[in-house]
Amino acid sequence: MIEIQDDSLLRNSERERRNKRRFQIEQEVRYKMLYGQRIAETGNGKTMNISSGGVWFTTESMLTTGMPVELSMTWPVLLNDNCPMKLMIYGCVVRSNERGAAVAIERYEFRTQGRNYPPGQQAGFEVQLTN
Repeated sequence: MIEIQDDSLLRNSERERRNKRRFQIEQEVRYKMLYGQRIAETGNGKTMNISSGGVWFTTESMLTTGMPVELSMTWPVLLNDNCPMKLMIYGCVVRSNERGAAVAIERYEFRTQGRNYPPGQQAGFEVQLTN
């Protein structure tokens, strides 16, 4: 589900202080807490909202503030209406509580994902065995 948050209905005192538009995107996410080149912790969650500057997602446990993290999520739109994509987010945990964590995005990249085809079938053609 994708929903644009419209802050124009809020009074000035309640107006969102963030300067980037947030999108309500609820997608499954996998996260890896990094300690240097080693993976310190992994888990699954769900993104709740995302902007070009950060992402809020649910976690299995509280994450350590200040730690680098790698997020991986399936992007909800196909490239050229055909190819599934994965969004990789690299950043740092800036806030965490029992409900989830906020990550400041340092960089991100889209990757194409291979499709899962039934056994005996490949992209673009079908294999049929006859006697």
